[in-house]
Amino acid sequence: MKNLKLCLVGLGIMLLSLNSCSDDLETTPKVQLDLEQLLQKDPNAINGLMSKMYGAFALSGASGPGSTDLGAGDNAGESPFLRGIINLQEFTADGMKNRWGDNGLDQLTTTSNWDENNKFFSYLYRRIYFVIPQANNLINVMNSVDVPNEELYTSELRFLRSLAYYYMIDCFGKGVIATEKDLGSAVPIKESTRKEMFDYVVKELKEIEPNMPLQNDYGRATKSAVRMLLAKLYLNAEVYTGTPMYNEALDYSNKIINEGGFTLAPKFVSLFSGDNDKTAAKNEIIYALIADPTVSQSYGNVTYIVNGNLSNETMTLADYGATDGWQGHRATKAWYGLFGNSASALASSTDDRAKLFFTSGHNFEMDDYKKWVDGFPSVKFRNSNFQGSTVPTSFSNTDFPLFRLADVYLMYAECVLRGATGGTAAQALEYVNKVRTRANATPITASGLTLNFIIDERARELNLEGHRRSDLIRFGRFTGGSYLWPWKGGSVNGIAIPDTYKLFPIPLYALNSNPNLTQNPGY
Repeated sequence: MKNLKLCLVGLGIMLLSLNSCSDDLETTPKVQLDLEQLLQKDPNAINGLMSKMYGAFALSGASGPGSTDLGAGDNAGESPFLRGIINLQEFTADGMKNRWGDNGLDQLTTTSNWDENNKFFSYLYRRIYFVIPQANNLINVMNSVDVPNEELYTSELRFLRSLAYYYMIDCFGKGVIATEKDLGSAVPIKESTRKEMFDYVVKELKEIEPNMPLQNDYGRATKSAVRMLLAKLYLNAEVYTGTPMYNEALDYSNKIINEGGFTLAPKFVSLFSGDNDKTAAKNEIIYALIADPTVSQSYGNVTYIVNGNLSNETMTLADYGATDGWQGHRATKAWYGLFGNSASALASSTDDRAKLFFTSGHNFEMDDYKKWVDGFPSVKFRNSNFQGSTVPTSFSNTDFPLFRLADVYLMYAECVLRGATGGTAAQALEYVNKVRTRANATPITASGLTLNFIIDERARELNLEGHRRSDLIRFGRFTGGSYLWPWKGGSVNGIAIPDTYKLFPIPLYALNSNPNLTQNPGY
């Protein structure tokens, strides 16, 4: 069984120590000192507490899929962290759309008319500021209680805290920097700028990098995970701070490639199958958010991706190891059109990635995003095992590969093309063709390696993995009208949207809870 999959079993009193009302976590994180008593009595209880912290990025709460860490009034199904990443990073971009018409979800899928009252912005914001004070609390307690491997655990907590801040920087642009020193304070914390938050997280990651091991238990952070987060920050530094830092992004990409010990999985689809923790896929995955259909059930982890792309009316669910089809998500031609201009073209393509769409009975064009048969469901993620038999399940067993080597290869190539030193065009071409060859796609020549090619290849390789909105912003394609996609701006063929949409609005509840917070421009 996967390490950390037992994260919610036998925690008992430990969970009581981590639960808190999150409505004001961004200002006055609550401390429950019985954690100190618990660890004094049983130092090994830190293992369960750490599992809880790792699980916070994929699960809604400690007591099953209907429970929530965020308190009364929260929707346990809609609010998990990973579900928020998919909603805000994928449905707001070009490749994926949702048809449910939920309050607030239409705004995301049409990239239009969103405001500070949208509950999906609030969900992610609250998840971020659930993780941060809980990490602060544990760090603070370990400063006064001796536990095994204390330095490593503290470094892991600082990584998880940094990961939460990364999504704050990327999605909302500013917020409060709360550390263990702020615990128990009743004074609202001042607002920090995007650059201040960027500088803080970079400093944190650089400080813990030497303390992190190259190898760790599956599902736990490593030196390479820290370096990947640094590389992501540096890759987007021009967006976040106004100063390009592609040299630094290339440097950390090189460190991952040369020191991490990772290799590409021989088969692309194995990365998104139920046994991706057991096959060669695990050798490509740098950091995963783990799932289990029995022990760690959630409507917000890969279950959301798999079930949302399936229909029990038009598809055979068992083919994908599933028992439930929610008939919600479909890809658009902005994604599958990169492989061909028709369903038959996708079927005849040699590229394995082109075949990961369900086309039978579906229309190539998405004339109506609320019509299930308009657009192709993505079957990239599935519950079925890549090797061996599969027992269909309601909840997914597939771990979410938040960071993986193929992304690093494409990041390396992008940095070289943007003029970074420390790499070569020849090496960039080799890395890109490794990614394409693994998918049985035709290798490209040196003349074909351009930034326009890279943004398209990132879509072919990485769509539905939580990167697309950030990629489009970095390439200058998200706002404005130079690049259009189906339903951008609420129009079937796409229209221009304002630059204010590069950031999401600060949720109204946060503005009301901390008078130091200000709304992002344009909202």
